[in-house]
Amino acid sequence: MSKLPDFEALAIFAKVVELRSFAAAATELALSKATVSKAVSRLEDRLGARLFNRTSRRLALTDAGQKLSERAARLLADGEAAENEALAQSVTPRGLVRLAVPMTFGVKSVAPLLPEFLEKYPEVSIDLHLSDATVDLIGEGFDAGLRIARLPDSSLIARRLCAMPRYTVAAPSYLKRYGRPTHPMHLAEHKCFGYAHLSTAGVWHYTNAAGEQASVRPSGQLRVNNGEALLPAVIAGLGIADLPDFIIGESIARGEVEVILKGWKQPEGAVHLVMPPGGPRPARVEVLADFLAKHFGKGRKR
Repeated sequence: MSKLPDFEALAIFAKVVELRSFAAAATELALSKATVSKAVSRLEDRLGARLFNRTSRRLALTDAGQKLSERAARLLADGEAAENEALAQSVTPRGLVRLAVPMTFGVKSVAPLLPEFLEKYPEVSIDLHLSDATVDLIGEGFDAGLRIARLPDSSLIARRLCAMPRYTVAAPSYLKRYGRPTHPMHLAEHKCFGYAHLSTAGVWHYTNAAGEQASVRPSGQLRVNNGEALLPAVIAGLGIADLPDFIIGESIARGEVEVILKGWKQPEGAVHLVMPPGGPRPARVEVLADFLAKHFGKGRKR
């Protein structure tokens, strides 16, 4: 005997009891009468007891059938309720979405959007996890995440939302004191600050318009696991940093730092919405994905 109950046969039995007819149960369940009859016979064989006394005109429950019928009916009702609830969540935005987002981007760019989303979808809740570390979406049970980088090959489903340029910057006071690098390899002679979660493991890669490439492993007094933490030291003129637009853009606009190596660019990353594979996804996840795509899809220009 299988360790699992024969849920299908129990549900069919409950429907036959409810309608007092094999034929009516077959019609409602969109099954053949033979399939319904075999399911009940299979259940009887499994339990070692007759459930119905059948004649050509009458269908009556035996004592064993009577005792089983109430529990089978509850099982059928619970199954239908669970299925309907799951179906409702897949169609109507409802329930909790667990979203993992890099710390600074989450605080500056995602959190300000949430009031609009929560007002628009009052039955959806957001569990926003902020961390610059790469989160294991599947292993830690997240519905989606935002990643700002060139994505490596992965089983995750990725949706590109917008470009996110990076800038190598220094304060005017630093450049006045130590000079302005004009080639990426000059960075090896300068004080540079590091970011722990850089996808290229501490190496800055550059390409110019002529297609020339240069890679350098800069070093300096400060290394952080959140890019925004570099701003005070960079603005104070203590070193050079390479940062994405959402962190350094305002400081560039205010003249607190200057973009250097303008003829060279690091490979451009982008903001991606990533989700575990498989589907279809619940409506609550789809509406959040569409909402974020709408707001970030215009991209950024500087």
